[in-house]
Amino acid sequence: MLNISGSRLRESTQQPVRTSHAILRRCDRFQSQFFFLFAGETVLLVLRSLLQDKRLPMSTPNRKTMRVAFQGEPGAFSEAAAIQLLGSAITTIPRHTFETAFTAIAEGAADALLAPVENSLAGSVVRVFDLLNESRLAIVAETILPIEMQLIAAPGASLADIRSVASHPMALAQCERFFAAHPQWKRVPAEDTAGSVREALSRGDKSYAAIAGRRAAEHYHGVILAASIQDNAENFTRFVLLVPENETAAWISPAARKVSLAMRLAHRPGALLTSLEPFARHGVNLLKIESRPIHGQPWEYQFFIDVEASDVTRLEQALNEVRVATSELRVLGRYVAASGVSSE
Repeated sequence: MLNISGSRLRESTQQPVRTSHAILRRCDRFQSQFFFLFAGETVLLVLRSLLQDKRLPMSTPNRKTMRVAFQGEPGAFSEAAAIQLLGSAITTIPRHTFETAFTAIAEGAADALLAPVENSLAGSVVRVFDLLNESRLAIVAETILPIEMQLIAAPGASLADIRSVASHPMALAQCERFFAAHPQWKRVPAEDTAGSVREALSRGDKSYAAIAGRRAAEHYHGVILAASIQDNAENFTRFVLLVPENETAAWISPAARKVSLAMRLAHRPGALLTSLEPFARHGVNLLKIESRPIHGQPWEYQFFIDVEASDVTRLEQALNEVRVATSELRVLGRYVAASGVSSE
């Protein structure tokens, strides 16, 4: 269960950090205003410090820089998203699979995990939902990265040299119009976009190129022969930052109005409608709903939901009523919604 009580919170202003006495006075003022019911328990959200920096924490109590795991190779879109969210001072920890990325924190190899959950064209990354549900991690932040595909090759290569192009199958499929202009090129499926760039440049073959993001070209010292070759410019991926549930207090902001939930319902007519109705009644916006099979229970499903409210009180009231209407409700995270997009 996500514990959203804590001792270090942030708000989005530019004022200097207050002294401990001022912070405690603010705690007293807010103490009676922030109560949340989770799993039948009333948890007091205590505001002990409101750090005035817009930046998310870059360090941990025992480490100068935060270590952030991600699935993929160096130069991957996930690494670019982590740096977009947290800044370049972090240490990124590449992991080959989502499974090994999710175990990086427990193994002591990372302090946090940055994972993709949704693409504007391809939809949800369902494996991440399953692993998140099985973990004891919680969402504390999100970022949205524009996915721009670049044709990358070895220095000195030109478009006239290219004969083969490698990348992840999804990346290849998102560049159909570009390939239509070069029908003689052979497409080579690869496990990873950034990995395809590493492989292409390690060959030293000017006829072999790869498709990936700009960061991969920079990391492996390749040249971009053609930029933004994707078919659809409205291609974005939403990433979430995950930390252990018992460490979420350092991240929660009073401005956080977005909540991710996992809920299970009784098998009866109208159960889903009954569970969602409190959101509408309290003016809480339902942003996304996704169903996933419950492992070990054939034909039973769990619902993953994102909601956002204009104020904490409405969100609190809706969640309390939803909990009564569900057989199980888990709060996967409470965080500030990402606004806008920025170039990778």
